[in-house]
Amino acid sequence: MTRSPDEPRPDGTRPDGAQKDHAPKAPSFREASRFWIWLGFVNFGGPAGQISLMHQELVDRRRWIDEGRFLHALSYCMLLPGPEAMQLAVYIGWLLHRIRGGLVAGVTFVLPSFFLLMALSWVFVTHGDLRWVAGAFAGLAAAVVAIVAQATVRLARTALANGLMIGVAIASFVAIFILDVPFPIVIAVAVAFGLLGGTIRPSLFEVGVGRELEVRAAASVVGRIETPVPTWRRNLLVLIVGLAAWVGPIAAVALWRKDAGTLTEMGWFFSKAALVTFGGAYAVLAYVDQAAVGVYGWLRPGQMAVGLGLAESTPGPLIMVLEFVGFVGAYQHPGGLPPLLAGILGATVAVWATFAPCFLWIFLGAPYVERIRGNARLASALQTVMAAVVGVIANLAVTFGVLTLFRAVRTVAFLGGEFPVPVWTEVDPFALAVATVAFVCLWRYRWSVVPVILGSAVAGLVIKGLL
Repeated sequence: MTRSPDEPRPDGTRPDGAQKDHAPKAPSFREASRFWIWLGFVNFGGPAGQISLMHQELVDRRRWIDEGRFLHALSYCMLLPGPEAMQLAVYIGWLLHRIRGGLVAGVTFVLPSFFLLMALSWVFVTHGDLRWVAGAFAGLAAAVVAIVAQATVRLARTALANGLMIGVAIASFVAIFILDVPFPIVIAVAVAFGLLGGTIRPSLFEVGVGRELEVRAAASVVGRIETPVPTWRRNLLVLIVGLAAWVGPIAAVALWRKDAGTLTEMGWFFSKAALVTFGGAYAVLAYVDQAAVGVYGWLRPGQMAVGLGLAESTPGPLIMVLEFVGFVGAYQHPGGLPPLLAGILGATVAVWATFAPCFLWIFLGAPYVERIRGNARLASALQTVMAAVVGVIANLAVTFGVLTLFRAVRTVAFLGGEFPVPVWTEVDPFALAVATVAFVCLWRYRWSVVPVILGSAVAGLVIKGLL
């Protein structure tokens, strides 16, 4: 059988030596917006599941961004206060369509969860009996365990390019899970280790992420789009607009309410909390719980646990638990306002104060982060940070899995830290069965997350909520 002179060979090359062009078309703003809206409804699984889902869709399936750039952006977002997965969406949205793309990506990432969690918070404060909701969420939480497990494995296979990087990930996991080392310290040590090691033995560090930055950058759509050069004028404009958008509404609420009710206190408290949420939601929950219950008296003991359960089983970042705190706290202490109105305003203030600064961090810092791509020494540090991030995400996966798959968990103290250990005789058969089936469907049969989530929620509603 003869082949035409211009027909590509089986290896993808043409007779003239040119490579066959497999580069996808750049997404339009409308096409990207549809994806971000869809993502907002299915981004279950906490940061591990959300990062994995974006990697699967944006890198593997749609090829809107290459592996190196995705991990480069993720490493930067892991260094910031606030929800790293949401900030990663803002970063990639900005890469694709600048500020309007980042705004759409960030807003739609949390908007479905905002309305769903507000409705569930209202059900909680008005009815108290969430048995049917708890049943659906029991199935959903089990599916989330599978999503997070799959995410951890996928990210590990990408980021852990050699034995040294595997060792960094294990050390990171032990430091956070067992020794309770603060997240910023883990990342700072990883950066220092990468910079020093990349100078002494670059061959051990310039792997994975560094190789992707150098070799595959030209293969992505985003890699062919110029990013803006950071200037002091742009920085000043972004800083002024970003601070005004963040602090302006909080100040307006303070002027309106003055000392009445809890809205003013919430506005300033959650703005302060937004600056210290390094390491994700778990790192700040104890701080918020202590303030909401012990200092301000917004919540009663035990209510924070309900909010955490709702936030873990709904789409969106886990830090959305602060919306529950805002709604329930303001509803219970309305300060002369109708309780429902106070609750809605409290939830809105909490979410605004928490997420508005995320856009500022990305729009201000992303141009600088893009300028350092391809720097071999920084790539070594970046690779090490990514390996440490795998350990951090594995910590979240194990913690969430233990708390979901077992009815009873005990705390073990070791070398100054504490970590959860399951009571092995108290395994939850329903949760284990759903998690196993969900993992097989995701990993073996490559189902999308939507049917897995819906099927698990229905199973929980029928078996645990109604029977």
